[in-house]
Amino acid sequence: MNDEVLAAALERALREGGDFADVFWERRIARSYRLQDGCIREASHVCTEGAGVRVVAGESSGYAYVDDPTDATLLEAARSAAAIARNAPAGETRRIALAPVAVRTDLYDLRDGDGHDAQRAVALLVRADRRARAYDSRIVAVNGHLVDEVQLVRIARSDGASSEDRRPLVTLGVQAIAAANGIRGVGYAADGGRTTLSFFDGAEATPEVLADEASRIALVNLEAREAPAGEMEMIIGCGGGGVLLHEAVGHGLEGDFNRRGTSLYSGLVGERVASELVTIYDDGNLPIERGSCAIDDEGTPTSHTVLVERGRLCGYLQDELNARLMGVAPTGNGRRQSFRHLPQPRMCNTYMPAGEWDVDEIIRSTPRGIYARSFAGGQVEIGRGDFVFMIAEGYLVENGRITAPVKNATVTGNGPEIMRRVVAVGNDARLARRHYTCGKNGQYVPVGVGMPTVKVSSILVGGTNHG
Repeated sequence: MNDEVLAAALERALREGGDFADVFWERRIARSYRLQDGCIREASHVCTEGAGVRVVAGESSGYAYVDDPTDATLLEAARSAAAIARNAPAGETRRIALAPVAVRTDLYDLRDGDGHDAQRAVALLVRADRRARAYDSRIVAVNGHLVDEVQLVRIARSDGASSEDRRPLVTLGVQAIAAANGIRGVGYAADGGRTTLSFFDGAEATPEVLADEASRIALVNLEAREAPAGEMEMIIGCGGGGVLLHEAVGHGLEGDFNRRGTSLYSGLVGERVASELVTIYDDGNLPIERGSCAIDDEGTPTSHTVLVERGRLCGYLQDELNARLMGVAPTGNGRRQSFRHLPQPRMCNTYMPAGEWDVDEIIRSTPRGIYARSFAGGQVEIGRGDFVFMIAEGYLVENGRITAPVKNATVTGNGPEIMRRVVAVGNDARLARRHYTCGKNGQYVPVGVGMPTVKVSSILVGGTNHG
């Protein structure tokens, strides 16, 4: 995709009736491995390449993509996208001169360069398997997966902007299953980010560290008692607890929902929407984190965006189209799954910064409640903010102490209402050390989540122990 071909496609798009156009070219190389029962059961090496042309005419957009980008196919995609956006007669050709390509690499760890060592990848999984099985005799099964990919993108726009990005992404995940007396417990741990296999040479993210954590959680869940039910205080654990923040609040702050008026946060900029203890950021500029990118998928540099500050709503996450229609600046949150998809406002790394409370003090202040160290699956109704989440690792809090682990617990509530009930924010903020992938309108992108330990004054816990 040289500059002449890209410029010709953009010129064709505008000549057919567009106000703005861009081309998104992508090549993605992904290697993945799955371990089960001590053996590698699946291995794949997939390379995809393609390009998409978007044409914007007023409030309408047209999009067409090709799996075999050439001079001819890209020009045809430009014509098709323009026809979808607006059926207008051909106009005069506007000549487009693309600026020199902008490249930034400081967000990524590229120490392995372009190399991928399959034997090294398999060895990481084997090490995790051996460590988990040696952790405790009650660990009866271990599953692991590893994905190592690189995504190359080139973006050219009709305003002359031109940029490219080389995005690595690696994930190592370990699942351990414990069993005893007919009861099973499952634990999972993962790590990775915008880096390469060498990341797992570090002391904090070796296969052994992940295997130990997965095994620990499996044994906790093996010994857990049935969770209580009812309204009670809840302490949300640091790091992984951020998935509740992402789902219950973050999606409602994406620009397209607010432009259409379908989010309960629509029209509330400047208003109080949470406890004054709550501040929420989204940031695509955190080095190595899973949701980080030097540029978004429209070529806009990612940024640090303040969404909520001391309880007041400051703004929304914006891509180019929604920002233009709402009369605000884009925030670098236009993301897409691949060249086959249109960009839309999406989160990058969404998190809450540290507060002033000591974690032990938060626990001591809780006479009865649930400590949700991490969450599993859940669902959210964006228009109303209502959510339901499963607790992956949880404990009873009794008389200011963490006591017995619990299982089969869910939490139900409303995102804004829960944010108003925040009464303590810990000093231990961090992003989660897992691999999160966010779905929206059938598209999936990698994201980061995080928060400090947070206490809410009341939440509905669903459990099977009604005693």
